[in-house]
Amino acid sequence: MPKLKSGTIIPTPDEDLAIDRGIAADPDTYELSEADFKQMKRAGRPRAERPKIQLTVRYDQDVVDAFRAEGPGWQSRMNDALREWLKEHKQAA
Repeated sequence: MPKLKSGTIIPTPDEDLAIDRGIAADPDTYELSEADFKQMKRAGRPRAERPKIQLTVRYDQDVVDAFRAEGPGWQSRMNDALREWLKEHKQAA
C-alpha cells in the first residue's frame, strides 16, 4: 500500500458503513456489474500498431532550430525526413 499523505483521515468501519449506506440511498448512483465493466472502453488514443519508441539522441543546434522554426509537428517532420533518407539510401540485401 502506498504511503499516505500527512493529514489523510481514514474512516472508521462505522463511518465506512455510513458512507456505503449514503451511496446506496442515492438514486443517481449504482454499483457497476461485470457486464458494465466489459462495455467500458479505455480513454485516450487507441494503441498504435507500431508504437514509436522514446530515444535520446543529440542533433546539431541548427538542425533542430530549422525543424522547430516550422512550428508544431517538427518532431514528426524530422521522423519523416529520416524515413525518406532511409528510402533513398536503402542498401541491397
